Amino acid sequence: MRDLLVTMVQTNLVWEDKRANLAMLSRKIDAIAERTHIIILPEMFSTGFSMNPSTLSETMDGATVDWMRNMAIRKKCILTGSIIIEEDGRFYNRLIWMLPNGQFGYYDKRHCFSLAGEHLHYSPGSKRLIASVNGWRVNLCICYDLRFPVWSRQQLASEALQPEFDALVYVANWPDRRISAWNALIPARAIENQCYVIGVNRVGEDGQGLHHSGHSQVVDPMGAICSTIRDSEDIVTVTLDRSFLEDVRTRMPFWRDADSFEIG
Repeated sequence: MRDLLVTMVQTNLVWEDKRANLAMLSRKIDAIAERTHIIILPEMFSTGFSMNPSTLSETMDGATVDWMRNMAIRKKCILTGSIIIEEDGRFYNRLIWMLPNGQFGYYDKRHCFSLAGEHLHYSPGSKRLIASVNGWRVNLCICYDLRFPVWSRQQLASEALQPEFDALVYVANWPDRRISAWNALIPARAIENQCYVIGVNRVGEDGQGLHHSGHSQVVDPMGAICSTIRDSEDIVTVTLDRSFLEDVRTRMPFWRDADSFEIG
């Protein structure tokens, strides 16, 4: 089991302008010089958190998924973030997990943000996606999912009786007016699941006049902040320490005493 390198891209987004956002992100990703396993973009990185899916959505063979494939192949790493997808007449806030060989998995946001009317425009997902990379298992979530701990709660893998995943990822458009909740809940998810948590948020003002102050961060299994980006555009690569994770779980195996449950 080796360490995992994750790169957080905290950036402003051009409101509902896919061409401008993809051009901007291409420049930023191409400028990443250090080695990494995963590059993580914010929620709805090509449009901002828009409630106009009928105008902005794409299919899975559309331009943005193709862009993600080309970038992942070019950078020889995984690229992930969420975009607006139309499928079978429904719209989804869909996280794409694009592999460097051009194959991908995806996760549809389970908890639609009703305060902004997201539930009126997008269909919720029903399945979790736990991906594998470099010997790590990564549970992938989107923004508002952070407020619902059952959805991201660690379960014991039935055969090995080991934790189900090693890291949680949240991609977000989390506004500054509620950033205190973001800063409190990310460490909580890390402590209760005894895993690393990576939260990647945007900065800047969106088309609804909401300011986003970033605070993208990596938190370790003890709830300590490994790295954080404040209210600015930046790209930061962080090493997730496998030996530290295993040591925490061995010395303090709280995960063994967790309640069993099923998600309906």
